[in-house]
Amino acid sequence: MESQVRGRPPEQITVETARRIALAAQGFADPRPSGRVDARHLRRVIDRVGVLQLDSVNVLCRSHYLPVFARLGPYPQDLLDQMAWGSGRRRALFEYWGHAASLLPLQTYPLVRWRMEAAQRWVWDGWTSARVPGRPPPDYATTWDDDIIAPWAVIEGMTRLTLERPGLVHEVLDRVTAHGAVAAGAASPDGRRSSGPTAEGGRMWNWQDAKIALEWLFCTGAVTTATRNGFERIYDRTERVLPAAVLNAPAPNPTDAQRELVRIAARAQGIATEKQLRTYFDLSRDQAKARIAELVETGELALVRVDGLAQRMYLWTEARVPRRVTARALLSPFDSLIWDRDRALRLFDFHYRISIYTPAAKRTHGYYVLPFLLGDRLVARVDLKADRQQSALLVQAAFGEPGVREDETAAELAEELRAMADWLTLDRVLVSERGDLGPALSRAISMPRGRTEKAHDRSPE
Repeated sequence: MESQVRGRPPEQITVETARRIALAAQGFADPRPSGRVDARHLRRVIDRVGVLQLDSVNVLCRSHYLPVFARLGPYPQDLLDQMAWGSGRRRALFEYWGHAASLLPLQTYPLVRWRMEAAQRWVWDGWTSARVPGRPPPDYATTWDDDIIAPWAVIEGMTRLTLERPGLVHEVLDRVTAHGAVAAGAASPDGRRSSGPTAEGGRMWNWQDAKIALEWLFCTGAVTTATRNGFERIYDRTERVLPAAVLNAPAPNPTDAQRELVRIAARAQGIATEKQLRTYFDLSRDQAKARIAELVETGELALVRVDGLAQRMYLWTEARVPRRVTARALLSPFDSLIWDRDRALRLFDFHYRISIYTPAAKRTHGYYVLPFLLGDRLVARVDLKADRQQSALLVQAAFGEPGVREDETAAELAEELRAMADWLTLDRVLVSERGDLGPALSRAISMPRGRTEKAHDRSPE
């Protein structure tokens, strides 16, 4: 059984209730499909979460595939490829800056037009450091337009290019217009690179000048991702990629668009702090605060206190409140359930940090570490790698959370790992005994499949 918030919302709820609300909002209170998974299932997941974050790390598989697997189980990855980069009616998604680099439903396109239009209005000339020409000014944080979302490599690169090569953006756009879908290298007139790499978040950016120009054109909406070659973006004019009905749909004004983005974030999270509502689509503090207040005024959001948490949270007043959640899932580091690490700590008592940019000697649990959701708790974490040469899913470390039932957790985790290996077309699961859960998981994996498999009903009671 489950209920829905009706009438006057409660003023205070338990953290267990808040956790179940969050899981239901993200789709983890629903049973996985029992038959063939098709595009309708994928659309339902993506419409529910609102956004799939993209990331280039491929040690297991590309991150945008994993949230769908976590909610649906095994599904054909080419279905998501067709929705993201297919032609004609198969395309249901587009790439833009949502929560960082993201795949978004086509119906969200009008809601980000205000960002594109802000980028179109931006004037680079004169926006530079007086002391170091071609560099962003020292008061960058107060002079940059918060409506524009762009990587630092683009902001820094465009500041330099405006001084060094002022006609390059128009030249690159002309080449895309003339030649059709192109990779960054094919759009470059001379292959010239920036003057040096820029550190950002532990990564090193050293883009060709044409790549910087293309990424700025991407911010303005003039070009978009037509397809990908491996993980390399192939750019084309947006009007040659996205349906005319989407491009010609009326764009709401920035206030209405921001309100709808907060509404999507609230519905997708069920219950959230102001910061969590704001960062779901990278809105500014002032934008989010004003739009949240409006949704409180209309009764769509309600302020509640959660037992044991200092921060008040906003409850989506149409949120589902299941009495029980029986989920089982491995979560990408970029899954929208846990990408806010403070949310994972407060609601799940699970301290989690991504380790892919941490030097090996300083890593605690491994490199590509996925939390394991069982029921309504995060009960373990595993460091995973897909070894194609061995056709094996490697569990390089496994750690249980304090107080978990080790054998039960290991048995359930073993089944989820087998399902993932099958989905990734890997023949076996190989478990290292590193980590306190490693020995039990190794035993569980070594047992015949039928011995460890349990009926696992994910439908709410």
